[in-house]
Amino acid sequence: MKKKELLFRACMDVLEQKIAIAKDGMQAAQDSANNETKSSAGDKYETGRAMSQNERDMYAKQLAELQHQYKMLKSIDPKKKLDRIETGAWVTTESAEFFISIGLGLVKWELQSIMAISPVSPIAQQLLGKGEGDSYSWMNKDFKILKVQ
Repeated sequence: MKKKELLFRACMDVLEQKIAIAKDGMQAAQDSANNETKSSAGDKYETGRAMSQNERDMYAKQLAELQHQYKMLKSIDPKKKLDRIETGAWVTTESAEFFISIGLGLVKWELQSIMAISPVSPIAQQLLGKGEGDSYSWMNKDFKILKVQ
């Protein structure tokens, strides 16, 4: 397996872990709501159920977003050779390394730290369409693109 394919797999692993956490949180909140018992305090029961339902809804929203990201990541072919920056590119610059994929943030992999960023992020917008040797400007500084894979 090539390095880019291993990076892709590392991103999938991070995303799958986040999905599992969201599912577990959603289930725990649902279980909590189901286990609320009617008390003599009256409204305390309804408040507890409502809080658990709100927590479940929060996890459900996170899960939906993570599943959308999973679908986007799965659409990337890590074997595709690129000479221009587009979705799926692993970009090495003078300042950092980026994987134009989904907004996962910093992915630590094989003693490297690579930023997995969305193609709609501001930095990706500066990079898209460029190739090795091109420059881009970020925060009033110019940087050179060293490698595109």
